[in-house]
Amino acid sequence: MTQLGFRERPADGEPDGLLVLHHGRGADEFDLLPLGDALDPQRRLHVVTPAAPLLLPGFPGRHWYLVPRVGHPDPDSFHAACGALAGFHDELWERTSIAPERTVLGGFSMGSVMSYALGLGLGRPVPAGILAFSGFVPVLDDWQPDLATRAGLRTFIAHGRRDPVIEVEFGRSARDLLSVGGLEVSYHESDLGHQIDPAHLMAAHRWLAGTVSR
Repeated sequence: MTQLGFRERPADGEPDGLLVLHHGRGADEFDLLPLGDALDPQRRLHVVTPAAPLLLPGFPGRHWYLVPRVGHPDPDSFHAACGALAGFHDELWERTSIAPERTVLGGFSMGSVMSYALGLGLGRPVPAGILAFSGFVPVLDDWQPDLATRAGLRTFIAHGRRDPVIEVEFGRSARDLLSVGGLEVSYHESDLGHQIDPAHLMAAHRWLAGTVSR
């Protein structure tokens, strides 16, 4: 297993659950720590932000996989990242004694893709929820989301209609795919671009509080 760097922010007192936030392309493990505070200002959750495994020559920050085409990750680097992240999640659940069913997997952009990949992956534990800002469910010949075992899984999707990096149709496609598959989807759009809308943060905060308290 590839050892992934990470940062974490403990809860105040006994944690109600675990929030794992995966950063986007070109960022690092420090990037989404403030998002953890915004989503969980009462510090009810243990927040962890892992670092992606790849450093690419000529590109800043870290990356989860190579990008030949938006929506279609490079298979080799994608599966390698999934393997490393699966091992990281498994060790995290063991170390914190917080079970998958009390865990929300979330992220922004490429980090949302990884949250979908691990939260919907065949044979992976079913989390409490998936939180996806400006991402997509990946499309590969040798990977399919396992929706049959995840009926009722809570999912929060937010996307900007003016996103020039990952077009809003990717968010809508994820909404439709998961809704038809029987997952419980909370879907949000705004007129912003490739960023997190502050208005969506308030909705995500409420969604998260309901997800980990069930």
